[in-house]
Amino acid sequence: MNAEIIAVGSELLTPGKVDTNSLYLTQHLNDLGIEVVAKSIIGDDRSSLTEQIRTSISRSDLVILTGGLGPTEDDVTRDACAAALGLTQHFDDAIWDAIIDRFSKFGRTPSDNNRRQANVIAGAEVLPNPNGTAPGLWLAPAPDKFVALLPGPPRELKPMVQDQILPRLRSLVPPSVIRTRWYRVAGVGESDLDALIAPIYTQYTNPVTTILAAPGDVHIHFRARTDAEPEAEALLAAVADPIVALLGDRIYSDDGATLEESVGRLLLKHGATLATAESLTAGLLGARVTETSGSSAYYVGGFQTYTNAMKTQLLGVDPAVLAEHTAVSEPVAIAMAQGARERTRATYALSLTGYAEDDQAGLVYCGLATPTGVQVRKLKLFGDRHRVRSLAVIQSLDWLRKTLL
Repeated sequence: MNAEIIAVGSELLTPGKVDTNSLYLTQHLNDLGIEVVAKSIIGDDRSSLTEQIRTSISRSDLVILTGGLGPTEDDVTRDACAAALGLTQHFDDAIWDAIIDRFSKFGRTPSDNNRRQANVIAGAEVLPNPNGTAPGLWLAPAPDKFVALLPGPPRELKPMVQDQILPRLRSLVPPSVIRTRWYRVAGVGESDLDALIAPIYTQYTNPVTTILAAPGDVHIHFRARTDAEPEAEALLAAVADPIVALLGDRIYSDDGATLEESVGRLLLKHGATLATAESLTAGLLGARVTETSGSSAYYVGGFQTYTNAMKTQLLGVDPAVLAEHTAVSEPVAIAMAQGARERTRATYALSLTGYAEDDQAGLVYCGLATPTGVQVRKLKLFGDRHRVRSLAVIQSLDWLRKTLL
């Protein structure tokens, strides 16, 4: 069985609102072996939602809609679903009585608008909602086709999923297993990575391989779907193990850990500490390290030395070196890292200095001071100011990670 999720509500199309219901549903559907093949967010528009429901039900076995079951004119899910399926609606007196009873418990009387919530699509099973006034609906509009309408508030949706939706699906879906592996890779671009591993994963349609990319950080997702867990794990091993061997230390995580978490684990493993000295990034590197809870166990602190004067005063960088080589240079990156390590007595120190814009944008020097000496790397990064600074942080952390392996 394949499924689609349609989240309804214009508020979900705004920058400050996230659709968390679909993530919750996807997890439970996957646990049953149901593949979610598409997700949509549709605003409170009858025609757009009607069209989306028609499209979804034509290509998928199960369509779950969340939201849009409230009492106001912009709650259009029932109307759109009825229109998409060519069905009528009728008023259900028992639902209306339950709504009146619920309001009375709070000393209130429902308005006429609430009557909309007692409308039921022809042929639908009503799904009780003990946590709100909007019941859900379950429909089987065609053989092996199912549609569920669920309320949007998570405190109403989640109990309904547990009590009403999952039991129905367990009776419909043959035993199936979906298992995944997820690897995170640094230091290689998406196209280069794909060129490297495609000869392996393109031999398989199961597992399905997906490559997800962000600047400086690529995720490889393998997904196997079978009738039994041992077979799923065997399928995953067949495609993933050769790729893991091929990528080697470019993989920094196989359990969802972020790059900074992976570095933190290695520092703890070695009983080592870290200090940072930043010019270009002005504290972004230190902030990234401390995104991980418990980072005070290995991160001793950092220096934001954005000007030459601060580099000299806080890190002891020789003014003559600055005058001769400029702040963005190999000698200064070395001096910054060395100064940070000496002043904090940390085991390791990372430094970053470079240009985020202007003619030389993307020219970055990264210094790494270790118990055995100081090294430096020259980076040439591409993108706007934000991207250059982000990539500099990622590449410096990945360099430290590989040093700690």
